[in-house]
Amino acid sequence: MRDFGWVRVRVRVRVRVRVRVRVRGRGRVQGRVPVWARVAAVALATGLVAVSAGGCSGGPSVASGGPGPSDSTDSAVPDATPAVTPLDPLPTAATAALAPYYAQRPTWQPCDGGFECTTFRVPMDYDRPGDGDLTLSAARAAVEAAGSGDPRVGSLLLNPGGPGGSAIEYLEAIARTYDRAVRARYDLVGLDPRGVGRSNPVSCLSGDRMDAFTSADLAPGDQRAIDALVAADKEFAEGCRKQAGPVLGHLSTVEAARDMDVLRALLGDERLNFVGKSYGTFLGATYAGLFPSRVGRVVLDGAMDPALDSVTGNRTQAGGFETAWAAFAKDCAKREDCPFGRTEQQVGEQLTALLAAVHANPLRSSDHGRRLTGSQATTGVVQALYAEFLWPELRTALSDAKAGDGTGLLKLSDAYYGREADGSYPNMMFANAAVNCLDLPAPFRSPEDVQRAVPDFERASPHFGRDIAWMALTCAYWPVRATGAAHTIRAAGAAPIVVVGTTRDPATPYDWARSLAGQLESGRLLTYDGDGHTAYGRRSTCVDGAVNRFLLTGEAPEQGRRCDS
Repeated sequence: MRDFGWVRVRVRVRVRVRVRVRVRGRGRVQGRVPVWARVAAVALATGLVAVSAGGCSGGPSVASGGPGPSDSTDSAVPDATPAVTPLDPLPTAATAALAPYYAQRPTWQPCDGGFECTTFRVPMDYDRPGDGDLTLSAARAAVEAAGSGDPRVGSLLLNPGGPGGSAIEYLEAIARTYDRAVRARYDLVGLDPRGVGRSNPVSCLSGDRMDAFTSADLAPGDQRAIDALVAADKEFAEGCRKQAGPVLGHLSTVEAARDMDVLRALLGDERLNFVGKSYGTFLGATYAGLFPSRVGRVVLDGAMDPALDSVTGNRTQAGGFETAWAAFAKDCAKREDCPFGRTEQQVGEQLTALLAAVHANPLRSSDHGRRLTGSQATTGVVQALYAEFLWPELRTALSDAKAGDGTGLLKLSDAYYGREADGSYPNMMFANAAVNCLDLPAPFRSPEDVQRAVPDFERASPHFGRDIAWMALTCAYWPVRATGAAHTIRAAGAAPIVVVGTTRDPATPYDWARSLAGQLESGRLLTYDGDGHTAYGRRSTCVDGAVNRFLLTGEAPEQGRRCDS
């Protein structure tokens, strides 16, 4: 569910995770959902086109005419399709009205145990800079002296995806896991995009109302269930309108990319260096399209395809999760603790039966009387497909559910949405929908539209297609009209841009990386033949070595390079 990834908040897949996915989160640490879990949820959102999420766009896939992701070993980069409008660059010189924003002198203060934080202003509306400002927050981990004597490169902005993921939380969680040589050459910087985290965060529903939203039936079998789902979507959209106010119309990816250029100038960098994951790839690619001459060393990992409309994006993302499920099922069938049989087919058939049973009769759980609904069961499975290290937890959760206990799958579903132990939800869930519903026109305008699309979604993903199709209805009731549309990004004249794609990525199908690399004039496709969402920093010495070399020297990997798991 896009990125990012996709999410129940129905994040549009674009896995942009633009999907209208219902946001779900990951695990908890001392009562809080850890950043890595929220990043995964963001990715989901990015990945789901439903929201139209995560997640993670318009037009047919550039790389594939079919509904599902490719697992091809062909590393050639396809030609970009001319069917959609390209993103045009902006003038290189700031207008007089924008000059004061670029001339700010932010003060960095110690914060959060070893980091530095600051704030700066940007116009809420770049077309009308005098009509009000937003205050954005950023944090950085300053260069760590390594005694090598190598010169500092500059700042390296990081974005975990979503849309809706806090780059500040992400930075503070992973900064010290970055390669030591990279930390010795860059200030690592996290900027919470507008509407996210500490940067004018949007809010929509209370915790109890979000509980109702996340448990609404995503496989409605009659008009009563359809009406209940529509009511939940409308309540969510109306809550965002009331609580977010005018900023709701100014949370697009284009505006967030322009904010990054303001920060680049304030950091004193002539060019932007950037590592984006999942939806962060869409943000980084958008920056490259708007400011190609200011592109430094840019890495886009778990890429989204900006040329996809929200329907196609959601459907292909559904295919990505189906591919990931097939990999899990094949692995599960070989293990003694697999609860669903000894062949891949048996595992798939028994999942179908289990999900149907839970849709009909929600399961008990040990969480304060809460029950696991069918939509939450599906979300829990999807959550665990983001990374192989969650597969053992999924096997246990499925075994428990088969025995009538929904606690494990409910925990996974809560992780997807980022639900806290006290029943509250993070801003990510709300920002995800707000960005996705602005970036692309709604995939569906009515329940009837969804019903007509369900057969295609189920062909792409027999296990998850129906739910993902219904997830995409939220933006139909959004109170602000979409300002974006599907487009290609060429970034003519930009320095080399490394696009990383994982062949069995559930949230951002591999074909999306091939497409984006083909659109970018200077795109270099780096393929990881493996499972899970994104590749850099996941213990592949081949991928990590190629990306770190690029960040340190500017030497991009050769076109079409492949790394095996």
